[in-house]
Parts: sequence; C-alpha cells; structure tokens
Amino acid sequence: MALTVTFIILTLTILLFMTNRVRGDLVALIALLAFVIFGILTPAEALAGFSNSVVIMIAGLFVIGAGILRTGLAAMAGNLLLKWSGESELRLFILLLVIVATVGAFMSNTGTVALMLPIVVSIALSINVSSSKFLLPLSYIASMSGLMTLIASPPNLIVSQLLVDEGYEKLGFFTITPIGIIAAFIAIVYLVLVRNTLLPKDASRNEGSGGYKLSPEKLAKTYALDDKLFRIRVSEQSPIVSMPLATLKLPAQFHIYVMKIERRATEGIHLLPMTYQEMAGPTSIIQQGDVLYVQGLQEDVERFASVYYLNLETERDTDVEHLISKKIGVAEVLLTPSSSLIGETVEKIGFRKKYNLNILGINRKGTYLMKNMAEQKLRFGDAILVQGTWDEIEQLSRETQDVVVVGQPKEQAGVAAASGKAWLAGIIMAFVVALMVFEVFDAVIAVLIGAVLMIATGCLRNMDDAYSKMNFESIVLVAAMLPMATALQKTGGMTLLADSIISVLGQYGAFGVLVGVYLLTVVFGQFVSNTATAVLFAPIAMTAAQTMDANPYTFMIAVAVAAGMAFATPIASPTNSLVMTAGGYKFSDFVKVGVPLQLIMFVAMMFIIPLFFPL
Repeated sequence: MALTVTFIILTLTILLFMTNRVRGDLVALIALLAFVIFGILTPAEALAGFSNSVVIMIAGLFVIGAGILRTGLAAMAGNLLLKWSGESELRLFILLLVIVATVGAFMSNTGTVALMLPIVVSIALSINVSSSKFLLPLSYIASMSGLMTLIASPPNLIVSQLLVDEGYEKLGFFTITPIGIIAAFIAIVYLVLVRNTLLPKDASRNEGSGGYKLSPEKLAKTYALDDKLFRIRVSEQSPIVSMPLATLKLPAQFHIYVMKIERRATEGIHLLPMTYQEMAGPTSIIQQGDVLYVQGLQEDVERFASVYYLNLETERDTDVEHLISKKIGVAEVLLTPSSSLIGETVEKIGFRKKYNLNILGINRKGTYLMKNMAEQKLRFGDAILVQGTWDEIEQLSRETQDVVVVGQPKEQAGVAAASGKAWLAGIIMAFVVALMVFEVFDAVIAVLIGAVLMIATGCLRNMDDAYSKMNFESIVLVAAMLPMATALQKTGGMTLLADSIISVLGQYGAFGVLVGVYLLTVVFGQFVSNTATAVLFAPIAMTAAQTMDANPYTFMIAVAVAAGMAFATPIASPTNSLVMTAGGYKFSDFVKVGVPLQLIMFVAMMFIIPLFFPL
C-alpha cells in the first residue's frame, strides 16, 4: 500500500512539474506534506532536506554569484567580448559561447544569461545581425557550463552528496571538468555549423517580438504608440491645475498615461517664447498652459479631457520621436525567472512610483497588450515596454534580480565595475576554489566562507542584499525534493524502478542500463527542472549501478550530465524561457535546434563518460 501511494504522489508531482502551472517549490512542498500525511515519512525525515549540506551550499553559491555580478567581475567577460569580437559575426559567435561557458562555471546559468543577454543584443544591433542567431546558443551553452565545475549546477552537488551518503568519495571540484570541456566544444562546433541554417535569421519574425531591432524608434512603432499618442492642453479652468499627477490616478481611472509635459518657461527674461520638456512622474505638478503628451486609447483620452475640461488637440502629431529625446526614451524589459513582479498587477507593483518609469505595453509571446494596463498581471516571459529618462532606464537595468533591460548601449556593459571591487570578488572566488580543490574544509564550509567574505568586504552591501539575491524557489525545491528519495528507499520503490530498467536493458549489460538511465533523465529534463530531475533519478541510477555491480561514479556523472541537457523545449530551463521572448523564438525552434543537439550529445556522452569513468 505504501509503495502504491508513493508512486501516486511521485506521478502527480511529475505531472504538476510538467504542466508548469504551479511553482516548482510549492509542488515539492505539497508532495513532502503528502508523504507525511500518509505516514510514509516522519516529520524529521521530511524536514531533513532543509539541513542538507547541498541546500546550504546552493544558498551560499547564490550569494557568491551575486557578488561576482554586482562588482562587475562577470561583466568584464562581456567587455572582453566587446573588445575582441570586432565586426566579425563568426568571431563574435564563438567568443560569446566560450565566455559564457567560462563565466557559467562559477555562477548560475540564469545569472549568466541575464548578464550577457543585453550585451549580446546590443552587439548584434551594431553589426546588423539578428540577435536570434545568438540568444538560443547562449542559453544552450549556459546550461552546458553546469558541467565545468562541481559548483556550476545543483545536479553536480546532488550526485556528489549521494555518493558520500552511500560511502563513496565525493566528486572533486574539477572531476567533471574534462567532460564539460568536451561537451561544450562539441556543442559550439554544432552551433557554429547550424547557425545559418537551423537558427532563425529572418528579420521580420523578430520585429517587435523581443528581437534584435530594438532601437527606441522601432520599439515605439512596433507597439503602435503613434496610434495612441495625443496632445492635451491644460486650460485655465481645469481642476487639475496645481495638482500632482499621482493624485489623479490616471492609469487606474482612465487607463491612460501622461508621458511627457511640454511647458512654457516663465522665469527669467526671454525675447522669444521658450518651451522645455520634462518627463512626467508621480510628483509632476500640472500647470496652466501645459501640453500633456498622453498615451492611451482615443475614447479613454477623450473621456479624461472631458471630465477635467482639457483641450484635446484635433490635429494629432503621431510622431513617436516626441516620446524619445536625449534625456527621455523607451526600452524593452524582460522579467527574470525569480522576479518578484511575476503574478503582480501593474498597478500593485507601483512601477511608476518605484522606478519613475511608465509601462506602455506588454508583449506576451507576440501579442501586444495595450489596454487596461493597470489591471494586467505580469507573467514570466513577458517583454515590457517602459518609458522614462535614460538615467532611470539605466538604473532599472541594474535591478538584475527582477528584470533584464534589453538593448542597452554597449558602453554601459561595464558600469557595475565602477565600484572598484571586481578584483576583490575575483580573489574571493579564487580563494573558495582553492579551499575546495585542496579540501582544506568541506565544500559547504568553503562556500559559506566565500559568501561571508562577499558581504564583509562590501562586494554586497549587507545581509539584506545577500538574502535578496538568493533564489529561494530553487533552495526550497531542492530541500523538499531530497526526502522523496528517502520515501522511495523506505517503500522499496527505488529497487523496483532500478529493477525495471535492468529487466528491460540488463541483457545489454551495465552499458545498456547506463543508456536507459541517461535517456530517461534527458526526457524528464525537458519538462522538469534539472534540479528536480537529478533528485529523482540519481538514487535510481545509484541502485541500478549497485545491482549491476557497476561503477556508481559512471552512473552519477551520467545523471548530472543528462539533467543539464535542457535543449528541446522552452520550459526545459529558465534560460530557455528568458531568451524565447528576447529572440522572438517559437516552440518549434527549440525542437529544430535542440533535438539534433540532444542526439549528438547522447552519442558523444555514451562514449566519453565511460572513457573517463569506466563501468
């Protein structure tokens, strides 16, 4: 009975993961509670994952990665890319992938893509090449970089800890590196060969879908702002004279936004009439004679003008350049997978008040949402068009926890390095690596030392800053999923699954079982996070290896490698979802480019893994 319940919970958990409708950490917690409620796990066993060293290490690595990002150390890799790529598309392509593989060895793949995405889009613009030829490979190699070092991805840490739990030696810091280098080399060669055939290159498909044509003028025209831009003059009798914009609550009441205010200069002596413009913000005070540039549907604008006795100019000036100047501009923004803005309405997040920027529209996978903006709930994958001063947009681009600003000027790529502590973050990272390589302390202690040093030396401002950079969804997901292996072990489910694989493929020996474990891990990894996939399949692979009297390291490395091969679907990895909108990709693009790469990597890994870790 307990075994049946365990498999029912396991099946429902996997299905919920695959639907992607419920957050992964919540799914894992529900499964954990189910095991306790049905008496399969004791409370102590269920909560054991939260004290597991792997979970603590992952939390510490988020802090170290944030320090590397915040100080500009990682951005230096981007600067090298800018310097060396010149105007050669092929050189840019190869350098990009090599740098991503290198940077990704020491920080999360999502952080790597978030760092490189705006830089890559900007360079693609400068050489007049579609960014869609770069962003999908960027995501693939970022996932592949998880094979470069022990700390490069959670699956590596999970399989290493399982080896220790079973009485074997843990994986060394560079144990998996040779396989990672070979895998990255094969992937880069493949992507170079197919970049002009399989990767999308048609400019029209990317226009306005987060693609490479990201100049402010093109963005404004793509979102059809010229059809929704109106000029309103404030009359003397209008009740809004001397009122701040925030008091009017225009987005909520009229579904419109005041973009800019044109005002006649009244101070000083002027021989000729002089006007100046200012960005409209919550604190802007409306004055008599002001010309308001208002964005919204015509009926909403007319209603606003009627209610407040304003003069709507009949001759519309639809030139979008009125929204763009040396000081004011528009930019497209992507939400990161861990963004706190996901699921919140535009009105609730107070975007205008918090960032002093207006949200003009939302691009949701090619569908443009321009009406009732205040009521729209933001979703992961949304591209948001924002308008404001260039300084405020640049400030927003530093909010890497929540958003990525696409198409920022490449000169800004190294702004973060101005803190002058990039060298310090580099020393701390090297120190942590040395502690792990020479095994001075346990890996988790070495990581915690590095995390504390990042805070103590000012690479991160304080503990609050460090906590804000942790992806608690990933942390809770791992902690809640680890006890599932205990449930499978207690009920005999682990043995049953391993025996099933062996019964089907055992006739081909340990190699046949290895093939089966690898393929099952890869298939599940296209719909379930690499962390959850590793947690599920590592114990099964371990049991299979022990039953076949094979080398457990071979099977553990196979699971870690296969869990990172997330290429065939946009939901296989957060990085895939992140570049999907930015590159204007379709689901079919991931299948067309990713499936052949999966097959190539499968054949290669089935030779390479046993070569380094004989069965």
